[in-house]
Amino acid sequence: MNTSTDKVYLIAEAGVNHNGSKDLALEMIDAAVEAGADAIKFQTFIPGALASANAAKADYQLRNDPKGESQLSMLERLSLDFDAHFELLQHCRQRGIDFLSSPFDSESAAFLVEQLQLPTIKLGSGELTNAPLLWQIARTGVSMILSTGMSTIDEVKQALGVCCLALDGVEPGSAEQCADAFSTDKIRDRVTLMHCTSDYPCPYDEVNLRAMDTLRQQTGLAVGYSDHTKGIAISLAAVARGARLIEKHFTLNNALPGPDHAASLNPAELHELIDGIRAVSAGLGNRDKRPSATELRTAEVARKSLVAAVPIRRGETFDAHNLTTKRPGTGIAPVQFWSLLGKPADRDYAADELIVEADDPPR
Repeated sequence: MNTSTDKVYLIAEAGVNHNGSKDLALEMIDAAVEAGADAIKFQTFIPGALASANAAKADYQLRNDPKGESQLSMLERLSLDFDAHFELLQHCRQRGIDFLSSPFDSESAAFLVEQLQLPTIKLGSGELTNAPLLWQIARTGVSMILSTGMSTIDEVKQALGVCCLALDGVEPGSAEQCADAFSTDKIRDRVTLMHCTSDYPCPYDEVNLRAMDTLRQQTGLAVGYSDHTKGIAISLAAVARGARLIEKHFTLNNALPGPDHAASLNPAELHELIDGIRAVSAGLGNRDKRPSATELRTAEVARKSLVAAVPIRRGETFDAHNLTTKRPGTGIAPVQFWSLLGKPADRDYAADELIVEADDPPR
């Protein structure tokens, strides 16, 4: 994955919207391919290693999946075993889409890096402060995408410091050491940050896209946006604001049971999002203010030139009465109007004829 190119990298977030079904996960890969995504991302976890028996559901999980069960019970029915991952990875390769997954525990992280040999690991916002897991993954040298929901800029820098220490093979001795270890140069080509707001769906007034600027300025790293809002408008705005990656949940059916379906795009909406992002990305261009090749052709028609307002005899003096400006724009530029005033015409001109005095500067 290269975030230094002009192309925005689009991650279709399957998450746990397969509801624990490998067959549904395979269908989701096909849907992501049809929509034009660059990658599809799943979640890899061992339920008992992710949540304790006493862990409560998050508010959004209770809203969107109001079953009378613990978080652990919910995770058990939404997980995919390691064996299923091999088949999903193979199907992604066959369909020409990148396979990504977010680990939530040490064993799952080791599985993704060592057995699936994924070159890039995406970590969810809940793991940003999980320093031991960050250190374990960064130590392997893989590229990392870090979501930053729920965090302060200082927590982000601390997490990045953990990654820097890991690359140096140094185990942190304290939280302060982690914060002090952050160096952009060490991880510039290894880590991409994702701004997001950890609510599902996220209210528009809690998005705070301007925080992307802070992340970029304070860390010097490439920044993307993980979108948990409804619809596609905020993702499009994030691209216009410079997001190099966009991640968006999608589902095959919003009516399916589960915590994330309600805040997810359906396949048609995912296709619309990706088409929109490609259009916005193409439209951003560069910082130069100059006419495009098409505009140069249009200028010949739309702009004006100096023309004779009435017939002008050779030797007659140009003045405000016998000169005017009209289309096309292929003659002397109107800005030369004042330069011609008081000069004698060096030839006869019919009314509406372009002025073509030999000693006048080019356009």
